[in-house]
Amino acid sequence: MAIWETVTHSIDAYTGLSPAAFFTILALMFVTYKVVCGMFVAADDYAAVKRGYEIAIREPVQLGDVTEEELKAYDGSDSNKPLLMAIKGQIYDVSRSRMFYGPGGPYAMFAGRDASRALALMSFDPKDLTGNVEGLSASELEALQEWEYKFMEKYVKVGQLVSRNISESKQNEIEGEAATEFKNEEKSTGGNEAQ
Repeated sequence: MAIWETVTHSIDAYTGLSPAAFFTILALMFVTYKVVCGMFVAADDYAAVKRGYEIAIREPVQLGDVTEEELKAYDGSDSNKPLLMAIKGQIYDVSRSRMFYGPGGPYAMFAGRDASRALALMSFDPKDLTGNVEGLSASELEALQEWEYKFMEKYVKVGQLVSRNISESKQNEIEGEAATEFKNEEKSTGGNEAQ
């Protein structure tokens, strides 16, 4: 009891508050501290935040020609892959803006797609998530151009969209070149063996 009386007397002497008021204020300060800390990174989430930061700062990988179907794999659902988005057929690595374009972000629906029409119209309608810009007005095309300039300044271009037919013909061309090189090597090796 002597300790309690000493504590209450000290609280009254130093703060001018009653012990009930002092402990109420102390409790409110503790609750406020916990709420404010909870608004930021929780201790358990630190590893996830650190991993996200490491993904965001890694060097962008150049993809080259990519089809729309292949681009969908870079929508942020796999945290080990970069986060990509296309505008006017040009693909940009938006990984460093994961909080905007990643899962749960306000622009997450644009990731893994060519969102040219949606950006030009300032639309979040799923039917506008396409690279088709036919029928857009001059002011909408100008808005799209502004978006493209922002992407060019802020993000690294890592590839371009191609149609599935072009991608298949390019693959056939590569396979054809490889077959020709193999035949040429065979002829030159065969000629060497005969000598």
